[in-house]
Amino acid sequence: METKNPDAVHIQAAGGLLFNAAGDLTNPDILLIYRNGVWDLPKGKREKGESIAECAAREVQEEVGLRSMPVIVAELGITRHTYTLKDQMIEKETFWFVMQLDEHVTDFKPQRAEGITKVEWVPADEALGKVGYENLKEIIRRFSKHSKNLESINLNNR
Repeated sequence: METKNPDAVHIQAAGGLLFNAAGDLTNPDILLIYRNGVWDLPKGKREKGESIAECAAREVQEEVGLRSMPVIVAELGITRHTYTLKDQMIEKETFWFVMQLDEHVTDFKPQRAEGITKVEWVPADEALGKVGYENLKEIIRRFSKHSKNLESINLNNR
């Protein structure tokens, strides 16, 4: 990502759209987090020496309290946005992946230190109306557009 503002700090992040492979693949459930009063997808900053894919899987695991690491099944695209934090302009580039678990999980432990208070499976069409950021709606739309092909990547069918 080229910085438009030379004074801005550039941050790379990664996250995942975790879907429930055991459900209806025409409108699969996806995992949303409720962070700081807004429905969101799990994501976070890349750590030094970490690949983008490693970052995405780690952040999803940490933010929703999974015992096992989610499995990346496809790339989903990149979002970019800017914000101000403590009088510093931040330019954030987030890499997104489609993920799933080896088993269906319903017991989550939200990472409260990150402002996450809820974790819920939500049908993809409903998630569009819940997420609080337009760039995440685009990620969900992109996922939904290809959801009919999910059976071919569904780990439960392997």
